Amino acid sequence: MDQCRQTLQQHNWNIEAAVQDRLNEQEGVPSVFNTTPNRPLQVNTADHRVYSYVVSRPQPRGLLGWGYYLIMLPFRITYYTLLDIFRFAIRFIRPDPRSRVTDPVGDIVSFIQMFEEKYGRTHPVFYQGTYSQALNDAKQELRFLLVYLHGEDHQDSDEFCRNTLCTSEVSQFINSRMLFWACSTNKPEGFRVSQALRENTYPFLAMITLKDRRMTVVGRLEGLIQPQDLINQLTFIMDANQTYLVSERLEREERNQTQVLRQQQDEAYLASLRADQEKERKKREKQEQKRREEEEAQLRQLAEERKKRVIIN
Repeated sequence: MDQCRQTLQQHNWNIEAAVQDRLNEQEGVPSVFNTTPNRPLQVNTADHRVYSYVVSRPQPRGLLGWGYYLIMLPFRITYYTLLDIFRFAIRFIRPDPRSRVTDPVGDIVSFIQMFEEKYGRTHPVFYQGTYSQALNDAKQELRFLLVYLHGEDHQDSDEFCRNTLCTSEVSQFINSRMLFWACSTNKPEGFRVSQALRENTYPFLAMITLKDRRMTVVGRLEGLIQPQDLINQLTFIMDANQTYLVSERLEREERNQTQVLRQQQDEAYLASLRADQEKERKKREKQEQKRREEEEAQLRQLAEERKKRVIIN
């Protein structure tokens, strides 16, 4: 009972997250509460063959649109420049609190709660575990992993979540084809993943799968993408990389068959060894029995000879 209470407290009393974490431990995946928070994320992002799809913001239309754009352009440049300078200066005074990951599962749970409060409960099923655990599960199950980094301050994030990510067709597609992990970059766990994947803009999606025995980013989708376009792009990425999963699945089956064959050979060898040992044991027993019979025969013969000598005397 105490262990159950402690597990629930570690997961902020979220039963689903606690159960999933326990299942991960049973499958050999280490618990996030026993791992080092700052451990490097084991994913290959240096593959030059990664597919990248960027949706640019629409250009201004008409004289009024261009006029408004040109008038606001100096203000935007000044605002973002001052903001970057301010953030850069703050880092010297106070380290970024997001750089310390102390409760990765808590970051995920709080993000999911915030997401559902803001956008509703119609969305792809979130993986309720750390990024490292999601990678491990995708690797073990030979599935694609779709990572979504939520930029809360970006102007396109709300529209993407409401009109693309939370649509029924996108949710059904993602739920049936891949694992889905998401977090806000304002959370330490999301910030850590952001540092690893190095996104350029938001909304940001990364497709990760097992490629050449390493978890590798095989697709990057950036910008405000529409639902059907998102499904088409994800389908294209999956079709282009499905052969790697098929190859790995065949290799695993071959390794399993080799392991089964080796186990059968070992069992046959042990059975043969036990049979030889049993034969040797029976042989020794027969030899021992024969020796005892010979000794008994000699003793009887000596006894008869003594009797004869006694009678003669």
